[in-house]
Parts: sequence; structure tokens; C-alpha cells
Amino acid sequence: MFEFKPIDLEQHSPWCIRFRGDSLFCSFGATDRFEGEQEGVERYLGWLKQRMETIPNSCVHLWEDEQIIGQIEMKKSYDDPKVGYINLFYLIPEYRGRGLGNLLDEYAANFFKQLGCTAARLSVSQTNLRAMKFYSKQGWQDTGPRDGNPGIHCMEKQYIPYH
Repeated sequence: MFEFKPIDLEQHSPWCIRFRGDSLFCSFGATDRFEGEQEGVERYLGWLKQRMETIPNSCVHLWEDEQIIGQIEMKKSYDDPKVGYINLFYLIPEYRGRGLGNLLDEYAANFFKQLGCTAARLSVSQTNLRAMKFYSKQGWQDTGPRDGNPGIHCMEKQYIPYH
């Protein structure tokens, strides 16, 4: 059975660090900018704690029974309150390609719709072909390179909010 639960940083921060590092490795082939510096990890955990306090249920783990198998980190866009932003969509490697990414995408859609968002955005490395293919399959549209970083593409998905 699969279940989303808010991240418990006291118990599960090592998982968060591992997932963030693996997502950076999948996107950029390296994690040294993150894991190579202790302040990078501490800054990330502080950011995550603040995000969870500010927006409940915005950072969650996906569990299968007693095992954490995924993580999502979300927020509202700074420049448009009707748009959500996904900082991290993550499944552990052995669960990828089994259709479980749909659970993450559905959770994010429901979360943003409850906040009144009409769209969501995320950024993805052009070299992370597996992620780009997944997002396209889920209805995300590639809106082009991110300003100042042509190797990173912005993707957007439209929603019909709950009324």
C-alpha cells in the first residue's frame, strides 16, 4: 500500500539528503556542489524545514508499507500565486519505470489545485532524458531553456482548480 506522509526531518533527514543528491547526480552527473560541502547539506535541510513550516504537506515522502520510496518538494511560484513550483520529484531507482511516478504527479496536482493554482512548473536538465520523457508523458509542456541556463528546461502543466 502506498501513502504520502509529511517528511519527518528528525527521523528521515538522511533519506532527504540521499534523494536530493541522487536527483542532482541524475541531472548533472555529480553531487559535489551539494554533498561536498557540509554547509550545502545544512542549508538544504534548513530550507526544507522552513518550507514545511510555511506550507504544510508541501514536502512529503511516498511510502510503500514501511519503506520510503519517493519524495516531493513543492511551493507556490514567487512571481505568480496561481502557479505552483515543484523543486523535487523523486523515486528511488528500483521503483522507477513501474508507473509510480503517476502517484507523485497526481499528489502534486491535487496539492496545487487545493491551493487554487491553475498551473505548475518545474525545471529539468536536458541531459536527464528519462525525466523529460516522464514529464512529457504526464502532460507537462517544455517551455524552453531557463533564463541564464540553457541546459535546464522549464516545463509547465495546466490544471483546472477545485471550486
